[in-house]
Order: sequence, then structure tokens, then C-alpha cells
Amino acid sequence: MSRHGVIALIPEDCTSCMLCVRECPAWCITLESHTEQVDKADARRPRTINVLDQFTIDYGLCMYCGICIEVCPFDALEWRGDVDYSTVSRVDLDQGMDILAAWG
Repeated sequence: MSRHGVIALIPEDCTSCMLCVRECPAWCITLESHTEQVDKADARRPRTINVLDQFTIDYGLCMYCGICIEVCPFDALEWRGDVDYSTVSRVDLDQGMDILAAWG
């Protein structure tokens, strides 16, 4: 069995499509976003986009199956093997967007 490491987030690639959240069999991913209107010069009307506010993976629940990485159409999630995240507290296994982005 090969060790993948941890799942890292690349926030600038995330479109908040929620595919990773819906497909996770362990329900360990939470995502919060809001919508913004973007005016483009060549568009007839403003376009609405999702903006990522918060992305969290609870590694106490995660099975490390990699389904979230596979279903992401924008490659916003990736395996990182060079991260040591050991802890003695289960609460510390709930990693937020800032830490996941630093791993990415």
C-alpha cells in the first residue's frame, strides 16, 4: 500500500462547485461560499460566480480514499506527501482552508 500523504487545497483553482463535498463517502469536507456578480466588458449582462469563503477537511473522519481529488474538475485538490500533521488532539485534525492552502 502506498502512502499518499494529505489532501491539499489550491484555493485559486476552486470554483466552489461542491462536487468534492457531495461525493465524499465520509462526509468530512465542508465548504462555504458566496456569490458575486462580475461585469465583463464584452458581456451583455453580469455573470454570477461562486467565491470560496471556507474549506475544511476533518482528517479524523477522512478515509484518504481520494474520491474528492478524482471528482474535482478544476484540479483544486491534490495529494501532498511532504506534510507532517501529527497531533494528540482529535480537534486539531479538523484542518481549515488556510492550512490546506499552505500545503498546496
